[in-house]
Amino acid sequence: MQLTLVLREIRLTPLLWLLAFVPVVLGSEHLWPDRHVLLFLLSVLAIVPLAALLSKATEAVAARTGDAVGGLLNATLGNLTELVIAITALHAGQYLLVKASVAGAIVANTLFMLGGSFFIGGLKHHEQRFNRVNARLQSSLLFLATVALIIPSLVGEADGRAAITQPLSLGLSLILIVAYALGMVFSLKTHKEVFVSLSHDEVGEAPWPIAVALVTLAVVTLLVALVSEVFVSSVQIAAATFGMTPAFVGFVIVALVGAAAEMTTAFSAAAKDRLDLSVSVALGSASQIALFVAPLLVILSYMIGPAPMTLQFWPGAIVMILVATMAATLMTNGGRSAWFVGVMILIVYAIFAFTLFLLPPAA
Repeated sequence: MQLTLVLREIRLTPLLWLLAFVPVVLGSEHLWPDRHVLLFLLSVLAIVPLAALLSKATEAVAARTGDAVGGLLNATLGNLTELVIAITALHAGQYLLVKASVAGAIVANTLFMLGGSFFIGGLKHHEQRFNRVNARLQSSLLFLATVALIIPSLVGEADGRAAITQPLSLGLSLILIVAYALGMVFSLKTHKEVFVSLSHDEVGEAPWPIAVALVTLAVVTLLVALVSEVFVSSVQIAAATFGMTPAFVGFVIVALVGAAAEMTTAFSAAAKDRLDLSVSVALGSASQIALFVAPLLVILSYMIGPAPMTLQFWPGAIVMILVATMAATLMTNGGRSAWFVGVMILIVYAIFAFTLFLLPPAA
């Protein structure tokens, strides 16, 4: 019965027919491991339908748990892909790649996902409302994480103080994880009534049973992680073939493809006038990366990395994260949105992407 519902959804949705590329890309990785451009294109074609299926399952869970819990669940599962990729790079000692993927994911979720949700929702609905308390909490948590990222970067640049960067990063990582845990307790337990959704569901077909949705979430998340590893292993050489800079690849390409599942959910929810779910996914994912994923990677570096990693980012990354946080805070302060609000947020992201495409930061 459970498998029948999923197969029916695949049969009725042409986009999900691209799921045929999932076994193709996994098989091609073993048959032609050196054909990076082919693997890159196949992995993109495989991730897109997986993201759509993950979006369907997440919406089914959110319909029964509420948009706040649904957004948290989607952000967590979506960030699992970034976490798997980062842990692989961490074990190999590629700390620059780890930090680039973290910073790029924060900026992409805060600007591209949020702006795209406002734009897509605004095209279908004249004006949309969302719970600004939830948006304000996520923006505040993101700003808190940005402050914690700035401190090690400033200390690391000071003469004679580089030695304390590692213990400082470890201590700040523990503080950020505690802050994230307390934020979840605040929004999901002690003050959950404040975060009630203001959006309205459109009348449509009944969502999947919760068991079907949870099984689908687990299976699809695993497949997304496997395909994403193929994508990351091939993207650098493929990008060079297409003339893209490493900075553009790390901040834009890897971040957008890694967050494809979350973006599909956010954009689909916005079109259905469920903007609270979109905001929860976008800002919740960004704050989760900054407050939990990045600190967790610092802690794991002491166990699986060749050397401890710090929270010291290069100045350009800090500036972009700070500007993205300020833009999200400003644009969500009123609790209302229209399509042009999304355009303005997307323009900020386009400025960053175009700059990185032409002028990558020095390694």
